Amino acid sequence: MPKKVIKRIMPDHQTIKENKYLKIFGNLLHNANLWHLNRHSVAKAFAVGLFFAFIPVPFQMVLAAGAAIIFHANLPLSIALVWLTNPLTMPFIFYACYLVGTIVLAVPEQEFAFEASWQWVIDSLSTIGPAFLVGCGVLAVAFAIIGYFGIHSLWRYQTVKAWKSREHR
Repeated sequence: MPKKVIKRIMPDHQTIKENKYLKIFGNLLHNANLWHLNRHSVAKAFAVGLFFAFIPVPFQMVLAAGAAIIFHANLPLSIALVWLTNPLTMPFIFYACYLVGTIVLAVPEQEFAFEASWQWVIDSLSTIGPAFLVGCGVLAVAFAIIGYFGIHSLWRYQTVKAWKSREHR
């Protein structure tokens, strides 16, 4: 079951290999292990993709691709999962990161109004920035761990279920 769903949502190999930002990895993208779908590569891909989804930096896909190559995770899935934080979900996720950061640092929440300018970003780094960055780190690690063990367990459960189904036939 998970393998079929993942294959359906995963980007095409050729599309990823031809991405202009991923060309920096050169021949490393031709490693066949980066494209296999098995319990270990998919669980690692969930960990990598979810981790970088919560890291507020540009070019998250490139960072996720580099980590997927290092950890031998499924490359397309690692890249696709970064898009968990997309323009629609980003405000909610990053606000949750800020709230988690205030709890971890034990600082009061500050009121702020978002402005789409570099000056606002620079000014906010000293006020809400520490709580936001700590929250991003905490949630990145938490979701990477949950994703890894959750997918690993789900895959194992489906495999055992298939074995029992064959056993009864």
